[in-house]
Amino acid sequence: MLASYDHNAPKRPTNLSINSDLLRKARELDINLSAALEQTLAEVVRKRQQEQWLAANQEAIDAYNRQVQDHGTFSDGLRSF
Repeated sequence: MLASYDHNAPKRPTNLSINSDLLRKARELDINLSAALEQTLAEVVRKRQQEQWLAANQEAIDAYNRQVQDHGTFSDGLRSF
């Protein structure tokens, strides 16, 4: 599976605005904010990339599905199950 980003890219400091109560509770629970944000952001990026790929390829997917519906797959006559 292809990585959605370069895991070895250098880290960069970033300023964020976070709900103060959520930040307090995260600190009380000893949550690593950088790691939590990076993990969640990676999931959001991956999901958005999947959505973009699907939108860009939807026409081809629909055409293939019509082809299979109308004519079956190339292996229909070869399968024994």
